[in-house]
Amino acid sequence: MIVKQVSVFVENQKGRLVAMLEVLKANNINMHALSVAETTDFGIVRMILSDSDKGVEVLKKANFTVKETDVLQREMPDIPGGLLETIAKPLNEAGINLEYFYAFIDPAPGKATIVVKVDNPKKAEEILDK
Repeated sequence: MIVKQVSVFVENQKGRLVAMLEVLKANNINMHALSVAETTDFGIVRMILSDSDKGVEVLKKANFTVKETDVLQREMPDIPGGLLETIAKPLNEAGINLEYFYAFIDPAPGKATIVVKVDNPKKAEEILDK
C-alpha cells in the first residue's frame, strides 16, 4: 500500500534528535518504522507515523524542516532471497528505480515489512500486487 513517509532534517547537534522525539511523544504520535541517515552536518530521519498529518503539523510548529513523501509499505517473506524475489527483481524488470528502502520485522512469524521509495509508486504497487 502507498503510505506517507515523514522525513525530518535534523541538525547533527547534541539534543536535536531528542527534541524531535519529544515533540512526537507529547502529541501521542507513534513511529511504526524508522530510518536515520546522517552526514557531518545533519541527519535525515525517515518515519512512518501513526498520524502523518498531525506529525508534519507538530514538527513544523516545533521549527523542524519536514517533508512528506509517498512510499510503498509491503509485506515480504522473511527468508533468504525474500527482498530479491518479491521486491528488487520485479521492480527492476519493470524498469522502476528503487531509490532507497528500510525494512523491519513484522510481528507475524516468517514475515517482514519493507518501506520502499521508488520513482513511480503507483506503477510499482501494481507490479508488486501481481
